[in-house]
Amino acid sequence: MAPTDHHDETTPETTPTAAVESAGELATVHPLRKAESGPVIEGEVVSEEEWALLTSQKAQALWRYEQYRRNAVTVARVTRTAISHDRTVSTLRFVCRNALVYPSLGAAAAVKRWRDTHGSSRYERMMRAAELAGDHDKVAEWEARDVTEKQRRHERSMDWMKSPWQIAKAAAMLTFSAAVLLLVLGLVLWVAGKGGVLDPIIGVIDAIAFCVWFVISYGAFLVLAGTAGLVTYLWNLGRRSESVPPMFRPAHQRVADDVEITPSIVVTALRDLRISVLRKKIEQMEDNGAAMLSPIRLAGRGVEFDVHLPSGVDTEEVKRKRRKLAENMGRHEHEVFLSTPPSPRTIRVWAADSGALDEPIGPSPLVTDPTLTADLYSGRAPWGEDLRGDAVLLALLQCHLLITGLSKQGKTASLRALALWLALDPSVQLHIADLKGIGDWRMFKPVAKTLIEGPSDQHCIAATEMLEWGVEEMERRLEAFDGEKYRNGIPRELAKKGGPFEPIVLLVDEAQNAFMNPLKDEHKNPWGGQTNKSRYFMAARRIQNQGRAVNVVLWQGTQDPTDQNLPKLVREGAHIRAALCLGTESQARMAIGEKAVDGGAAPHELRSGLDKGTLVVAGEGVPLPPGQAAMTVRTHFIDGDDSAAVIDRAVAIRGGAEEENLQVEAPQERDLLADVAEVLGGKDIKATDVGARLRRLAPGYEPYAELTADKVKAALEDAGCPVRQKQGTLTVRARNVENAIADRADEGE
Repeated sequence: MAPTDHHDETTPETTPTAAVESAGELATVHPLRKAESGPVIEGEVVSEEEWALLTSQKAQALWRYEQYRRNAVTVARVTRTAISHDRTVSTLRFVCRNALVYPSLGAAAAVKRWRDTHGSSRYERMMRAAELAGDHDKVAEWEARDVTEKQRRHERSMDWMKSPWQIAKAAAMLTFSAAVLLLVLGLVLWVAGKGGVLDPIIGVIDAIAFCVWFVISYGAFLVLAGTAGLVTYLWNLGRRSESVPPMFRPAHQRVADDVEITPSIVVTALRDLRISVLRKKIEQMEDNGAAMLSPIRLAGRGVEFDVHLPSGVDTEEVKRKRRKLAENMGRHEHEVFLSTPPSPRTIRVWAADSGALDEPIGPSPLVTDPTLTADLYSGRAPWGEDLRGDAVLLALLQCHLLITGLSKQGKTASLRALALWLALDPSVQLHIADLKGIGDWRMFKPVAKTLIEGPSDQHCIAATEMLEWGVEEMERRLEAFDGEKYRNGIPRELAKKGGPFEPIVLLVDEAQNAFMNPLKDEHKNPWGGQTNKSRYFMAARRIQNQGRAVNVVLWQGTQDPTDQNLPKLVREGAHIRAALCLGTESQARMAIGEKAVDGGAAPHELRSGLDKGTLVVAGEGVPLPPGQAAMTVRTHFIDGDDSAAVIDRAVAIRGGAEEENLQVEAPQERDLLADVAEVLGGKDIKATDVGARLRRLAPGYEPYAELTADKVKAALEDAGCPVRQKQGTLTVRARNVENAIADRADEGE
C-alpha cells in the first residue's frame, strides 16, 4: 500500500481507504487523527484477563511479604523471650561464671600470688603506700624486708647455677650405690639358691619399663586428671575472688550486691568525697588506695574496717562528709557510723547491711525469760543490742545515770527497761518521781518505796524533798560506815535486803521540770534553778558527789537539754550518759560529753521518729569496744502490759508489795479563808504581809506563790471577804474574814 501524504494540520483530511489482504481476511485500516500538541505517554494496552492476572500476582506477593514480616516478628519475639527468660539467663550466667569467669580470675589470682612470692613487687607496693601515707618508719621497715628478700633470691639463683653439677654427682652416686646394693642382693639370692645374680637388676629394669608403659598407655588420663585438678583449683580461687563482675555473680550475691562492701567500693567512695588532697594521694598510689584499708571484717549486721588516711588529710574533714561517704558506698546516712580509733590519721567505719537498722530488734529477756532474776552487785542489765546485733549488758552498781533526748523518742521506755531489771533485785530500794504523770511508772507502785506522779510545781517540790531525804540517808550512811573494817567499799553482805547499806536508786523522769520550778520556800530559797541555794540542784549535786560510795545513786531522764534545764555540773556528775535523737551537736555535747562527740558519737544525727529507742551511750559500766568513747544501742521496748508482768514477778521475788509507799498524785487543795484566818491570828494585817505569811504557811502551794496585795484583795473578795484601805494601805481585817467564814457556813446549811 502506497504511503499517505500528510497535509497541513489545519486541514483535517483523511487518506483513502486501503484494503489489505492477509491470510484470506480483509483488514480495514482507519486513519487516525493527528494528536494535538502535548506530552507523549508510552504504555501497553492489556486485556481484562491479563489485568486480573497481574493484580492477583501482586496481591499474592504482598500477602507473602506480610507473612514473612509476621514470621520474622514472631521469631524475634520468641527469641527475645527465650533469651531474656530467667531460666535462660541464669543458665548462661552459670555456664559463663563457672566455665570462663571463675577460672580466669583464679588464674589471675594465682599469677599475682606467684609474682608476690617470687619477686619484690609486694614490698615495693607497700613501700609506696607507706611513703604516700607519710609513715617513714614503715618505709624503712619494708625497704629492709625488700633488701633481705632480694639477697635471698640472689643466693637461690646462685644455688641453681651450681645445681646441675651437684645433681649429676648426686645421681651418679645414687646410681652406683643402687647398683652395688642390687648386686649384693643378687649374690645373696644366688648363694641361697633363690635366683640369679642379675635378678634384682632385671627386676628394677622391668619396673622402670612398666612405668614407661603405664605413662604411655594412660598418659591421656593422667593429663586429663591433672588438668581437671588445675582447673578446679583455679575455679575455687576465682570463686572466692571479690572481682567477679556483678552480672555473673550467683543470685543470692546479686540480691545482696547493694549491701556488699568491697575494698574497691570503699576506695572509690573515698576518692569521690571531693577532697582534692585525698583524691590525688589515692591516684598516686600504686594499688589505687587499697593499702589505706584494713581487712573488712564482718561485724554483726554489717561490716567494719579502718581507713588509714594519707598525710595531708584531716580525719575531721572526712567525718564531716559522712552522708556523701555513705551514699558513695550505697548506704543511707544512718547506716554508716564513723569513729576515731587510737591510731593517728585513722577512721573506723561501720557500715550496716542495707535495711538492717530498720528492722526491729527482738523482745527483752526480761519478757521472754520468766525465770530471769537480777543482782545489782554481780549482774548486768539487758538493755538492748548494739549495731552489730550483740546484746548490750550494763553494769549499774554505784552508777549515776542520765538519759536525755527530744520528746517522743523513747526516753522513758529506755529508762524504764533498766528500772524493771532493778526491780527484780529485792535488795534495791526504788524511789521514783514521774514528773510527767501520765502513768508511765504506775506499774512500779507495788515495788517502789516512793512514787510521785504529776507535772505540777507541787510534784516537783515532792521530788526535791525525795532527793533531800536521799541526802540525809547518804550522810547517815557515811557516818555509820566503818572504813577501817571494809577497806574495799561496801560488801554484798551489808547491801542485802534489810541491810544498813541496801542500794537506793532515786529516779526522776522529766527532771527538767524540777530544775525549772519557779517556786521558793519559806526562806526564799528557790526549789528549782542552778544556784548554790537551789534545793533540787544542790541535792542532786551532793548525791552525785558522795552518794555512790554508800549505794545511793541518782538516775535522771530529761528532755531537750539546755544549760537552763540541765546544769553542767549535774550532767557531768553522771557516770553513764545516754542520748537519744537530739537537735544539734551542741546538745549532743551537753548530753554525752565532749570526748564522746569528738570520738565520733553523733546522737544529733539520729533520725527523729524513725530511730525511737536508739541512743548513744558513754561512760562507766558500758561495754565499749576498745578504743571507742561511745556506742550506739538499740534498746528493747517493753510496753505497759509486759512491764506489769515483770513487776508481778518482782513482787513475788520481794515477798509482797511495798506498804510504805508515798504517792503524790494531785496538788493539795487549801481553804483560803481558813489559811488567812490562821495567819491573821485575830489581828488586822496589811495585805502584803498576808501574802508572805500564806507562802510560809504552805511553801509548796502554787496559788500562794506570787500573791501580792492586789491579788490577796481579789482572792478574798471572790471568797466574800471585803478588803479595805486603812491609812492608805490595803489591810485584811480579822473580823471580815470571820464573817465571811460564818456566811459560808450558813449558806452550806
